[in-house]
Amino acid sequence: MKGKNEQRAGLLYGIGAYGMWGLVPLFWPLLEPSGAVEILAHRMVWSLGVVGIALLVLRRWAWIGELVRQPRRLGLIAVAAAVISVNWGLYIWSVNNGHVVEASLGYFINPLVTIAMGVLLLGERLRPAQWAAVATGFVAVLVLAIGYGQPPWISLVLAFSFATYGLAKKKVNMGGLESLAAETAVLFVPALGFLLWLGASGDATFLSAGAGHGALLAATGLVTAIPLVCFGAAAIRVPLSVLGLLQYLAPVFQFALGILYFHEEMPPERWAGFALVWVALILLTWDALRTARRTRAEALRLAVRAAEAAAPAATASASDPDANTPVK
Repeated sequence: MKGKNEQRAGLLYGIGAYGMWGLVPLFWPLLEPSGAVEILAHRMVWSLGVVGIALLVLRRWAWIGELVRQPRRLGLIAVAAAVISVNWGLYIWSVNNGHVVEASLGYFINPLVTIAMGVLLLGERLRPAQWAAVATGFVAVLVLAIGYGQPPWISLVLAFSFATYGLAKKKVNMGGLESLAAETAVLFVPALGFLLWLGASGDATFLSAGAGHGALLAATGLVTAIPLVCFGAAAIRVPLSVLGLLQYLAPVFQFALGILYFHEEMPPERWAGFALVWVALILLTWDALRTARRTRAEALRLAVRAAEAAAPAATASASDPDANTPVK
């Protein structure tokens, strides 16, 4: 019963995390007239404050000393911080400039880009269904490029930057709160410096646009940290395959907001490109679920064989009373 409750809680945490990430396009327009770079800088500064308080409450500080003594991991943290700042900044700019649908496409194709990077950079081997998904995704990008009259650069930059971020985080191998604290610590000084320069030049909106606006800018720390905490709670309670399915909630919500709330145009060629992307994701999902099912079935068969092999030995031991008598 406890296991079922844990899984149910994990599912709710996961839906909460990806749901908040999916609905965040509603938040960024509230921060106007702040520009995307100013919003990004505030997000970096306030996020460090929020995760710092969380780590203080949880008393999780031992990792800092270990990280400082490992220059390679520090370098990877710096790479992760750089690419996630590009991802965050471009996403904020996209939402506030009428490109929510194109931004959602970036997170739809991110799994395909991640797989392609695994082949090119890590030498991973793909199954036939994965090859078919990647090829379908490539065709989708071509169709969208024709529809847009240019490559969907917002989508591609968002997808490649987040895939690179994921690769760096995989190699660093740190917890969610710890890695976010390390990344925002790297970004804190340049972000704070930019905000101070903006204030000195008279272009900052933190105080000039009113106390309510300043509070919203400060809330960017919570907007960043709360979904991450929910994601971390989900990751330890539900299988990875379930998280893999839940990740599509965020771009689905973003796509729906782009069409229904922001009223962005969707000409036929754009629908065709998105349809191809969704076909590729269905192939990936089907292949992942089939592979997971086969893996579980094989593990069960091995466990049964091990139990069958151990049974005769146990029977022989039980029938021979001298077998368990120690030699004196």
